[in-house]
Amino acid sequence: MNSPDPSRRPGRLGVGIVGAGKVGAVLGAALRAAGHAVVGVSAVSEASRERAGMLLPGVPVLEIPDIIERAELVLLAVPDDALPPLVEGLARLGSWQSGQLVVHTSGRYGIGVLAPARAAGAIPLALHPAMTFTGMTLDLGRLPDCCFGVTAPGAVLPIAQALVVEMGAEPVVIEEESRGLYHAALAHASNHLVTLASQSAQLLGDLGVHRPERMLGPLMKASLENALSAGEGALTGPVSRGDTGTVAAHGKALAAHDAQDIRIAYREMARATAQRAVERGLLSREQGEAVVAALGGDPSSGSGSGSGGGPADVPGDGQKSGPESGSKSGPGSASGEAETEARTQEDGS
Repeated sequence: MNSPDPSRRPGRLGVGIVGAGKVGAVLGAALRAAGHAVVGVSAVSEASRERAGMLLPGVPVLEIPDIIERAELVLLAVPDDALPPLVEGLARLGSWQSGQLVVHTSGRYGIGVLAPARAAGAIPLALHPAMTFTGMTLDLGRLPDCCFGVTAPGAVLPIAQALVVEMGAEPVVIEEESRGLYHAALAHASNHLVTLASQSAQLLGDLGVHRPERMLGPLMKASLENALSAGEGALTGPVSRGDTGTVAAHGKALAAHDAQDIRIAYREMARATAQRAVERGLLSREQGEAVVAALGGDPSSGSGSGSGGGPADVPGDGQKSGPESGSKSGPGSASGEAETEARTQEDGS
């Protein structure tokens, strides 16, 4: 028996894509595969036009107000800083429509950023894919292993969750007030992993190791898998063992190497590892203090000299460390019309 045509299922929507970057074009293709009709896409750069042609063949490239006018669901896939002025600019133009679904893909924001559209009667949804994108068809095959951070008003939360499921992914509800911490967690894991791998590859390359990725790949993949399955029970290495002599030797080797950023990153990550090892009973407080002392350097500066940390640097059993306060910053005010804002920003990715 043949499967029914997805486009003939009830509840199919006309989808407009604002921003044919790596995220927008892929999610547009996923919604199209689920049977929704993509009625238009905005593409500013030549690369985004090529991407739209590859992932969304036959979909017209339109101006943003034309997309908003045609679409029942508008997908805003633009950079974080471009999102607030874009939404506000379109509100000033009177573009938003009552009952229209307005979805953005930013991890940083919840639905508050869509307030100007909501004031016009639109329905705000925040759907952030917790995945890195290449902007190629292979991303579509990765969506089933992906989670989306979903924020929406309670009455329409099932709609947001259903859209994610239709794209083949798993929805995870994130409260509005938690979006900042949620995005920081993902950026810390993904972006800093890239920095860590690049720094380690640089050191090996400086030593003359050919194809350092071949040496690092199995090690880092196994470490990541162990960390995700066993959590901090997977901690290993000289810091978690309290091997101060090895830690001090690492510090001396890095200090002699012309790579200050790597030296600072190693020291601060080692300090954080020692703190967590003490908190979880893997090291005694005294062992943690010895590791911190062996690292040397002032953690509040970028210098490689100075005194090591003392007892205040490593919490005792059950003691938690962290910032006492944080700051919040809102988006800047909108300026210019929506079309101008879109054309002065790179497509979201």
